Order: sequence, then structure tokens, then C-alpha cells
Amino acid sequence: MKLGVNIDHIAVLREAREINDPNPLDALGICKLAGADQITIHLREDRRHIHDEDAKNIINLSALPVNLECSINDEIIKIACELKPHRVTLVPENRAEVTTEGGLDVKGNFEQIKKVVRLLHKNEIEVSLFIDPCEEMIKLSKELKCEWIELHTGSFANIYAMLFSGLDRTHHSIKQLELSRDELTKKLKKSIREIKKYSKLAREIGLKVAAGHGLNYQNVELITTIKEIEELNIGQSIIARSVFAGLEKAIIDIKELIK
Repeated sequence: MKLGVNIDHIAVLREAREINDPNPLDALGICKLAGADQITIHLREDRRHIHDEDAKNIINLSALPVNLECSINDEIIKIACELKPHRVTLVPENRAEVTTEGGLDVKGNFEQIKKVVRLLHKNEIEVSLFIDPCEEMIKLSKELKCEWIELHTGSFANIYAMLFSGLDRTHHSIKQLELSRDELTKKLKKSIREIKKYSKLAREIGLKVAAGHGLNYQNVELITTIKEIEELNIGQSIIARSVFAGLEKAIIDIKELIK
């Protein structure tokens, strides 16, 4: 199971003071040295962290493959085609969100996504769709001739945090109802079953499967039991640990858990 390290939060730290430090570019060599398999960045429409120049430099200089997350916005797709990352992962965006709140609505945006996928393929860029674990979204992803899907694990991560950490803050803007420990345990088991079920379905119809969102040092081992998942994309928890342990050690630690 491969690891894509999302370095967006290095840029988040930089933007907190609107200065030039820390530079996400400085992470590339450390990520490779520590055993990362891929660099992941998200070029948002609002440029709240990664900027165009960051994306250009990272894609041009990274010794590891770069997975560029972006919306289906025409301007952003044009930039992606010019930069030619190894992969583009299409994700939903909402300006008011703190972080991505769910999977891409493939059905509601089918024709636009179809156009974008064709354009990316024309530029020899492989495509992944960031989707909720759902049979319909998986089958539509195959119909669109994408090479990958990335399953949104945010719901799983929220349930895990509420069950084992007593947290009531979630990755979603929708407030969770108070649930008993037994109810949370059942929801966690159901969430894992669904991720496994739809990972297996995706593999059976010829899609490669990645997973990400909210994965961390506490919950990742449950996801690693799903053999159909080939890749995990993890960012915030790695960068958070790196503040205390250093980036290389933070990546090595998560790699050991994945193994």
C-alpha cells in the first residue's frame, strides 16, 4: 500500500503569516528520503494555500510522482493541462468549507467531468475521482474511463474520533447527533464494511483504488486491512506531527503503521 504525502498544510502555515516561509518545495527531498511514494497537492480555486507558482515548481522539480487535486473549474483544468502532473484527482470545492466535505457529485456533473477527463487524457494525465463509497459513483467513474478512484474516508474518520477520542468536532459542517458508544461502534464497523465492499467492486471492474481524508496515526491501521486499496493520501496529520517530530520521522512513522 503506497503513501501519498499531502503537503498543503505546509503552505497553510506559510499563509497564516502571508510570508515566504515555510516553503512546500523544501519538503520534496525529505518526503522521498523518508519513503513517500507520491506528493499530493490541492490547487484550490481560492488559492488559500498552494499557489500557482508552488504547483509549477513542485511538479517540475519533484523526484516523486505528483498527484494534483483540483476542481472541474475550466481555469484550473487549463493550468493542470499546462503543468502535466502524473495524476489529477478531481474533487468538489466549496468556498466556505474548512476542508473537503464529501465526494464529488459525479452524476450531477457527469457531462462536465466527461469533458474534463477527455482533456486530461489528451494531455497524457491519468485521472482519479474523489468520491464517497457508493456503487453508482464507482460505476460512473468507470464509464468516464478514469484510471483511479479515491474513496472519501472522512465519515469513517469522524466516527473513529468520536468513539476513541471523545471528539465532537468533525470534518463536516453538519453537526453530529449524540450517539452512544455501542451506536458509534456499529457505525464504525458499517463504515469499514462499506469502504471494503466498494473498494472490491472498483477493483473488480478495473479501477485502481486510493483512499484519503481524515486518516491519521490512530485510525489508519483499520484502513490498511482492506487489501483492495493500493494507495493512501495523508496530509494534515503528518504535517501536524512533523511540528514536534520532524517531517522525515513523521513520514517514517506513518509508513510503519501502513506496513
